[in-house]
Amino acid sequence: MIPEDIIERAYMGTTTKEDALKLLEVRPFELYALADQLRYEAVGDNVTYVVNRNINFTDKCVGTCGFCAFKDKKGYLLSPEQIREKIDEAVASGATELCIQGGLMEDVKLDLYLDILRAVKEDHNHIHTHCFSPMEVYHAATSSGLTIDETLTELKKNGLNTMPGTAAEILADRVREIICPRKITRQQWIDIVTAAHQAGIRTTATMMYGHVETWEERIDHILTIRDIQKNTGGFTEFVPLPFMPYNNRIGEEILKNGQFMTTGVEDLKVYSLARILLNTHIENIQVSWVKLGKKLAQVALLCGGNDLGGTLMEESISRSAGASNGEVITVEELEWLIRAAERTPVQRDTLYRSIL
Repeated sequence: MIPEDIIERAYMGTTTKEDALKLLEVRPFELYALADQLRYEAVGDNVTYVVNRNINFTDKCVGTCGFCAFKDKKGYLLSPEQIREKIDEAVASGATELCIQGGLMEDVKLDLYLDILRAVKEDHNHIHTHCFSPMEVYHAATSSGLTIDETLTELKKNGLNTMPGTAAEILADRVREIICPRKITRQQWIDIVTAAHQAGIRTTATMMYGHVETWEERIDHILTIRDIQKNTGGFTEFVPLPFMPYNNRIGEEILKNGQFMTTGVEDLKVYSLARILLNTHIENIQVSWVKLGKKLAQVALLCGGNDLGGTLMEESISRSAGASNGEVITVEELEWLIRAAERTPVQRDTLYRSIL
């Protein structure tokens, strides 16, 4: 049984690290049930989704992340015409959001990122631009001799609406030294995301787990996200992302040592703890059907999740690392999965406003 004082703190939004560690010791279905109840009290039975398209504009990258299976697979850089074509296709399919990210190219200045934003807004000013991770913002700033604040100001002025809170991986420098030593540090990620929020650019928050981190580091990561949210209120959602161990260096080392991917029980514990630790702070816990697979993603909706992400249309980064669940899902299938979980499907925009 879960102790009453832990349940009380969960409802109040003051769950501690010690509480979270104790919750890992209870029977899994008790943990899932608490998360599901908190989800119901926070957002009811609606499960949201967004009609969007991913555009990965280049796989060229100077990064050395050990978990990446996407870098330099084809060595491509989309031309402005190709990007516009993908944008037009997305708009024609009813997308309300474009999620645009790419590798970190050598000698690339901020202008490339501004040109991409202009390509969207010149033809389709209504569509929401959800673009460029904190790592990309840092790369654009340093290569252009600008501060983070100056870079964010220029991006916003040229059409950036929100940012994906990727490049977070695990916000622990011990872990980052192993899996992505040349990436921004924990504190740099915090500073860039905080600066974005202060500039009026909301972001998501992610956590890539299931590689070399401990449960304590996962919990610390979620609590760091909670602390930022208390200060800025700028996160729209939290997105746990299980590590895909195939076709990358870190994954090969893990598999060699007899470890495999995260298990379904472990994934559901992460989603449940995210809901419990973030209760009253971040309403939306997004479930990645690409990473979990459609069936387990549906179960995660019973363990604290309330959003199924997007239709994507094109998702090549997870697929490169071994995700086998396709790169697109139709609105009809998403809604079918949601209804089968006895939830109500609701199409949303990027800021979680319902689209009727």
